[in-house]
Amino acid sequence: MPELPEVEVVRGGLEAFLPGRTVAFARVLHPRSVRRHPAGPDDFQTQLPGRTFAVPRRRGKFLWLPFADGDALVAHLGMSGQFRVDDPDVPLLPHTRIVLGFAEGPQLRFVDQRIFGGLWLSPGGAELPSDLAHIAPDLFEDGTDLDALAQSIRRRRSAIKRVLLDQTVVSGIGNIYADEALWLARVHPETPADRMSLERIRRVLEAARGVMADALAQGGTSFDRLYVNVNGSSGYFSRSLQAYGREGEPCSRCGSPIRRVVFMNRSSHFCPGCQLS
Repeated sequence: MPELPEVEVVRGGLEAFLPGRTVAFARVLHPRSVRRHPAGPDDFQTQLPGRTFAVPRRRGKFLWLPFADGDALVAHLGMSGQFRVDDPDVPLLPHTRIVLGFAEGPQLRFVDQRIFGGLWLSPGGAELPSDLAHIAPDLFEDGTDLDALAQSIRRRRSAIKRVLLDQTVVSGIGNIYADEALWLARVHPETPADRMSLERIRRVLEAARGVMADALAQGGTSFDRLYVNVNGSSGYFSRSLQAYGREGEPCSRCGSPIRRVVFMNRSSHFCPGCQLS
Protein backbone atom coordinates (compact mmCIF):
# COMPACT_ATOMS: atom_id res chain seq x y z
CA MET A 1 0.00 0.00 0.00
CA PRO A 2 1.34 3.48 -0.80
CA GLU A 3 2.73 5.23 2.26
CA LEU A 4 2.77 8.92 3.18
CA PRO A 5 5.28 10.11 0.55
CA GLU A 6 3.52 8.34 -2.31
CA VAL A 7 0.08 9.61 -1.25
CA GLU A 8 1.43 13.14 -0.82
CA VAL A 9 2.89 13.03 -4.34
CA VAL A 10 -0.54 12.05 -5.66
CA ARG A 11 -2.24 14.74 -3.54
CA GLY A 12 0.12 17.38 -4.92
CA GLY A 13 -0.60 16.29 -8.47
CA LEU A 14 -4.33 16.52 -7.83
CA GLU A 15 -3.92 19.95 -6.20
CA ALA A 16 -2.41 21.24 -9.43
CA PHE A 17 -5.49 20.12 -11.35
CA LEU A 18 -8.69 19.80 -9.30
CA PRO A 19 -9.49 22.97 -7.27
CA GLY A 20 -12.30 24.97 -8.85
CA ARG A 21 -13.34 22.24 -11.30
CA THR A 22 -17.00 21.21 -11.26
CA VAL A 23 -17.96 17.61 -11.99
CA ALA A 24 -20.04 17.27 -15.15
CA PHE A 25 -20.48 13.51 -14.97
CA ALA A 26 -19.33 10.49 -12.99
CA ARG A 27 -19.15 7.05 -14.54
CA VAL A 28 -18.57 3.88 -12.51
CA LEU A 29 -17.04 1.09 -14.61
CA HIS A 30 -16.71 -1.46 -11.79
CA PRO A 31 -19.12 -1.52 -8.82
CA ARG A 32 -16.50 -2.86 -6.42
CA SER A 33 -14.62 0.44 -6.65
CA VAL A 34 -17.53 2.21 -4.92
CA ARG A 35 -18.39 -0.59 -2.49
CA ARG A 36 -17.86 1.77 0.45
CA HIS A 37 -20.47 4.15 -0.95
CA PRO A 38 -23.52 2.67 0.84
CA ALA A 39 -26.13 3.74 -1.70
CA GLY A 40 -24.36 2.01 -4.58
CA PRO A 41 -22.95 2.90 -8.02
CA ASP A 42 -26.04 4.60 -9.44
CA ASP A 43 -26.30 6.93 -6.45
CA PHE A 44 -22.56 7.69 -6.67
CA GLN A 45 -23.00 8.69 -10.32
CA THR A 46 -25.92 11.01 -9.52
CA GLN A 47 -24.46 12.56 -6.34
CA LEU A 48 -21.22 13.94 -7.85
CA PRO A 49 -22.28 16.07 -10.85
CA GLY A 50 -22.54 19.77 -10.00
CA ARG A 51 -20.06 19.59 -7.11
CA THR A 52 -16.96 21.78 -7.22
CA PHE A 53 -13.64 20.52 -5.89
CA ALA A 54 -11.58 22.39 -3.31
CA VAL A 55 -7.94 21.66 -2.35
CA PRO A 56 -7.19 17.93 -1.86
CA ARG A 57 -6.25 16.89 1.69
CA ARG A 58 -4.23 14.07 3.26
CA ARG A 59 -3.60 12.56 6.67
CA GLY A 60 -0.92 9.88 6.78
CA LYS A 61 -1.66 7.43 3.96
CA PHE A 62 -5.25 8.60 3.57
CA LEU A 63 -6.47 11.01 0.90
CA TRP A 64 -9.70 12.94 0.46
CA LEU A 65 -10.94 15.44 -2.09
CA PRO A 66 -13.10 18.12 -0.43
CA PHE A 67 -15.97 19.78 -2.23
CA ALA A 68 -16.84 23.45 -1.84
CA ASP A 69 -20.21 22.44 -0.32
CA GLY A 70 -18.55 20.80 2.71
CA ASP A 71 -18.74 17.17 1.61
CA ALA A 72 -15.75 15.17 0.37
CA LEU A 73 -14.78 12.33 -1.92
CA VAL A 74 -12.63 9.91 0.08
CA ALA A 75 -10.03 7.88 -1.78
CA HIS A 76 -8.44 4.64 -0.64
CA LEU A 77 -5.66 3.66 -3.06
CA GLY A 78 -5.30 0.12 -1.75
CA MET A 79 -2.41 -1.78 -3.32
CA SER A 80 -2.74 -0.55 -6.89
CA GLY A 81 -5.04 2.48 -7.03
CA GLN A 82 -3.97 5.39 -9.22
CA PHE A 83 -5.46 8.73 -10.21
CA ARG A 84 -4.73 9.70 -13.79
CA VAL A 85 -5.42 13.04 -15.46
CA ASP A 86 -6.00 12.37 -19.17
CA ASP A 87 -7.67 14.15 -22.05
CA PRO A 88 -11.08 12.73 -22.99
CA ASP A 89 -9.78 11.51 -26.36
CA VAL A 90 -7.03 9.41 -24.72
CA PRO A 91 -8.13 5.75 -24.57
CA LEU A 92 -8.93 4.45 -21.11
CA LEU A 93 -6.12 2.53 -19.49
CA PRO A 94 -6.78 -1.12 -18.63
CA HIS A 95 -8.34 -1.44 -15.18
CA THR A 96 -9.92 2.04 -15.27
CA ARG A 97 -12.73 1.82 -12.70
CA ILE A 98 -14.18 5.35 -12.34
CA VAL A 99 -14.17 8.37 -14.65
CA LEU A 100 -15.00 11.93 -13.60
CA GLY A 101 -15.59 14.39 -16.43
CA PHE A 102 -15.70 18.19 -16.41
CA ALA A 103 -17.22 20.79 -18.71
CA GLU A 104 -13.90 21.12 -20.50
CA GLY A 105 -10.35 19.87 -20.26
CA PRO A 106 -8.96 16.57 -18.98
CA GLN A 107 -10.83 13.91 -17.09
CA LEU A 108 -9.91 12.44 -13.71
CA ARG A 109 -9.71 8.66 -13.92
CA PHE A 110 -9.32 6.13 -11.11
CA VAL A 111 -7.36 3.08 -12.21
CA ASP A 112 -7.06 0.06 -9.91
CA GLN A 113 -5.80 -3.29 -11.15
CA ARG A 114 -6.47 -5.28 -7.98
CA ILE A 115 -9.59 -3.33 -6.92
CA PHE A 116 -8.56 -3.22 -3.26
CA GLY A 117 -9.04 0.57 -3.28
CA GLY A 118 -12.05 2.71 -4.04
CA LEU A 119 -13.89 6.02 -3.73
CA TRP A 120 -16.89 7.07 -1.66
CA LEU A 121 -18.77 10.22 -0.73
CA SER A 122 -18.38 11.49 2.84
CA PRO A 123 -21.17 13.94 3.82
CA GLY A 124 -19.69 16.83 5.80
CA GLY A 125 -16.21 15.35 5.38
CA ALA A 126 -14.38 18.29 3.80
CA GLU A 127 -12.36 19.07 6.94
CA LEU A 128 -11.90 15.46 8.10
CA PRO A 129 -14.09 12.56 6.94
CA SER A 130 -15.69 10.64 9.81
CA ASP A 131 -14.19 7.43 8.39
CA LEU A 132 -10.72 8.82 9.10
CA ALA A 133 -11.37 10.37 12.52
CA HIS A 134 -9.56 7.50 14.28
CA ILE A 135 -6.39 8.04 12.24
CA ALA A 136 -3.62 9.75 14.21
CA PRO A 137 -1.87 12.88 12.90
CA ASP A 138 1.28 12.24 10.88
CA LEU A 139 4.82 13.51 11.40
CA PHE A 140 4.38 16.39 8.94
CA GLU A 141 1.22 17.91 10.41
CA ASP A 142 1.49 21.28 12.10
CA GLY A 143 1.38 20.89 15.85
CA THR A 144 2.74 17.33 15.97
CA ASP A 145 4.64 17.14 19.26
CA LEU A 146 7.46 14.59 18.98
CA ASP A 147 8.11 14.58 22.71
CA ALA A 148 4.48 13.81 23.53
CA LEU A 149 4.37 11.18 20.78
CA ALA A 150 7.56 9.56 22.12
CA GLN A 151 5.99 9.37 25.58
CA SER A 152 2.87 7.75 24.13
CA ILE A 153 4.96 5.18 22.26
CA ARG A 154 7.05 4.38 25.32
CA ARG A 155 3.91 3.33 27.22
CA ARG A 156 3.37 0.48 24.76
CA ARG A 157 4.79 -3.01 25.24
CA SER A 158 4.71 -3.98 21.57
CA ALA A 159 7.75 -4.13 19.31
CA ILE A 160 8.74 -0.70 18.07
CA LYS A 161 8.05 -1.59 14.44
CA ARG A 162 4.55 -2.79 15.29
CA VAL A 163 3.92 0.54 17.05
CA LEU A 164 5.19 2.55 14.07
CA LEU A 165 2.78 0.67 11.80
CA ASP A 166 -0.21 1.40 14.06
CA GLN A 167 -2.03 4.23 12.27
CA THR A 168 -3.88 5.17 15.46
CA VAL A 169 -0.54 6.04 17.08
CA VAL A 170 1.16 7.90 14.24
CA SER A 171 -0.07 7.76 10.67
CA GLY A 172 1.70 7.56 7.35
CA ILE A 173 4.47 5.08 8.18
CA GLY A 174 4.20 1.71 6.46
CA ASN A 175 6.48 -1.27 6.08
CA ILE A 176 9.05 0.35 3.80
CA TYR A 177 9.64 3.53 5.78
CA ALA A 178 9.49 1.75 9.14
CA ASP A 179 12.37 -0.47 8.02
CA GLU A 180 14.29 2.51 6.69
CA ALA A 181 13.75 4.65 9.80
CA LEU A 182 14.78 1.87 12.15
CA TRP A 183 17.91 1.21 10.08
CA LEU A 184 18.78 4.90 10.13
CA ALA A 185 18.26 5.08 13.92
CA ARG A 186 20.17 1.78 14.49
CA VAL A 187 17.20 0.19 16.29
CA HIS A 188 16.19 -3.47 15.95
CA PRO A 189 12.56 -3.72 14.77
CA GLU A 190 11.59 -6.15 17.55
CA THR A 191 12.83 -3.95 20.39
CA PRO A 192 9.94 -3.47 22.88
CA ALA A 193 8.88 0.17 22.84
CA ASP A 194 8.60 0.35 26.63
CA ARG A 195 12.27 -0.63 26.99
CA MET A 196 13.49 2.26 24.85
CA SER A 197 14.52 5.65 26.19
CA LEU A 198 12.50 8.68 25.15
CA GLU A 199 15.59 10.03 23.40
CA ARG A 200 15.92 6.85 21.34
CA ILE A 201 12.24 6.83 20.39
CA ARG A 202 12.48 10.46 19.34
CA ARG A 203 15.51 9.56 17.21
CA VAL A 204 13.39 6.93 15.44
CA LEU A 205 10.62 9.46 14.81
CA GLU A 206 13.07 12.01 13.47
CA ALA A 207 14.56 9.32 11.23
CA ALA A 208 11.10 8.42 9.94
CA ARG A 209 10.30 12.05 9.16
CA GLY A 210 13.67 12.52 7.48
CA VAL A 211 13.52 9.42 5.32
CA MET A 212 9.95 10.20 4.22
CA ALA A 213 10.96 13.77 3.37
CA ASP A 214 13.78 12.40 1.21
CA ALA A 215 11.38 9.97 -0.46
CA LEU A 216 8.89 12.76 -1.13
CA ALA A 217 11.62 14.83 -2.78
CA GLN A 218 12.28 11.88 -5.12
CA GLY A 219 8.64 11.26 -5.99
CA GLY A 220 8.13 8.35 -3.60
CA THR A 221 9.06 4.68 -3.93
CA SER A 222 8.03 2.72 -7.01
CA PHE A 223 8.83 -0.97 -7.47
CA ASP A 224 6.48 -1.41 -10.43
CA ARG A 225 3.93 0.50 -12.49
CA LEU A 226 1.24 0.13 -9.81
CA TYR A 227 2.35 3.33 -8.09
CA VAL A 228 2.52 6.43 -10.30
CA ASN A 229 1.72 10.11 -10.08
CA VAL A 230 -1.30 11.61 -11.88
CA ASN A 231 0.85 12.13 -15.00
CA GLY A 232 2.03 8.52 -15.03
CA SER A 233 5.54 9.16 -13.69
CA SER A 234 7.15 6.82 -11.14
CA GLY A 235 9.09 7.71 -8.02
CA TYR A 236 12.72 6.67 -7.76
CA PHE A 237 13.44 6.58 -4.01
CA SER A 238 13.77 2.77 -4.30
CA ARG A 239 17.33 3.43 -5.47
CA SER A 240 18.10 4.99 -2.07
CA LEU A 241 16.73 2.25 0.19
CA GLN A 242 19.20 1.00 2.79
CA ALA A 243 17.30 -1.94 4.30
CA TYR A 244 13.95 -2.69 2.69
CA GLY A 245 14.23 -5.20 -0.17
CA ARG A 246 17.99 -5.63 0.26
CA GLU A 247 18.08 -9.12 1.77
CA GLY A 248 21.59 -10.60 1.59
CA GLU A 249 23.21 -7.39 0.40
CA PRO A 250 25.92 -5.80 2.58
CA CYS A 251 24.81 -3.06 4.95
CA SER A 252 26.21 0.21 3.65
CA ARG A 253 27.17 1.15 7.21
CA CYS A 254 28.82 -1.98 8.65
CA GLY A 255 28.96 -4.52 5.84
CA SER A 256 26.83 -7.21 7.52
CA PRO A 257 24.29 -8.89 5.19
CA ILE A 258 20.81 -7.42 5.48
CA ARG A 259 18.36 -9.94 6.94
CA ARG A 260 14.72 -10.48 6.09
CA VAL A 261 12.30 -12.03 8.57
CA VAL A 262 8.53 -12.51 8.55
CA PHE A 263 6.86 -9.86 10.69
CA MET A 264 3.08 -9.32 10.93
CA ASN A 265 2.54 -11.36 7.74
CA ARG A 266 4.96 -9.21 5.80
CA SER A 267 8.72 -8.88 5.33
CA SER A 268 10.89 -6.99 7.77
CA HIS A 269 14.43 -6.02 6.78
CA PHE A 270 17.22 -4.99 9.14
CA CYS A 271 20.98 -5.19 9.70
CA PRO A 272 21.92 -7.65 12.48
CA GLY A 273 25.32 -5.99 12.80
CA CYS A 274 24.37 -2.43 13.64
CA GLN A 275 20.65 -2.45 14.53
CA LEU A 276 20.86 -3.45 18.16
CA SER A 277 18.04 -4.28 20.57
